[in-house]
Amino acid sequence: MARSRGMSQTARDVGITREGLYKALSVDGNPSFATVLKVLGTLGLRLHVERADAA
Repeated sequence: MARSRGMSQTARDVGITREGLYKALSVDGNPSFATVLKVLGTLGLRLHVERADAA
């Protein structure tokens, strides 16, 4: 989704460099939780958590 929106624009909105965003979202990346939340928010998404036994 970040690529379809534009990595440069997404990175600007998140407040990191384009290279930093690519690194954070790569297979070997290890983004902070704050970065994940910022990326999701920029893309208009929310993270939802529920108990595993609730399903």
